[in-house]
Amino acid sequence: MQAASRLDLVLVPGFKDSGPEHWQSLWQDGLPIFQRIAQKRWDDPDIELWIAAILRLLGERRRPAVLIGHSLGALAAACVAGDRHPQVAGLMLVAPAEPSRFEAEERVPDGPLGVPALVVVSHNDPVMRFSRAEHWIRTWSAVPADLGEAGHINAEAGFGPWPHGLDLLAALTGMVRFSPG
Repeated sequence: MQAASRLDLVLVPGFKDSGPEHWQSLWQDGLPIFQRIAQKRWDDPDIELWIAAILRLLGERRRPAVLIGHSLGALAAACVAGDRHPQVAGLMLVAPAEPSRFEAEERVPDGPLGVPALVVVSHNDPVMRFSRAEHWIRTWSAVPADLGEAGHINAEAGFGPWPHGLDLLAALTGMVRFSPG
């Protein structure tokens, strides 16, 4: 993926991290261009832990980044962008969780995110109703990618390597324009 020559591609897993069969893990294992946030408390669904992990990783890097979040990780990535972190150049938010599931209603941005954002959604995601996903897409001024009946877009829903997701990411990175400071 050509974007890796100019951007950091940062995976932000959801609650309990992404297991070995999850597309995020498979992308990271198969392509060394991906970085992944790290934290010790994946079983504590406090969005501030995810945000802090993203900020730590960005603090170690100097290039602009595209955050690729899943579920709670998508919400945390949206928060970092909503806070206008200068290194965030784009977002791929896959199956974002309903903020109220994680007591994050007050934290999740309620306006445009300020960077190109792609929100990948499903009509039968058990973690967020489709109508709510549409609300967030509008609120964040994001581009939707509707996968139809795709569950939570994780390993349990049949998403292993997910090559279409890499295509979506490539299209998003083509929209990212970043000029430092």
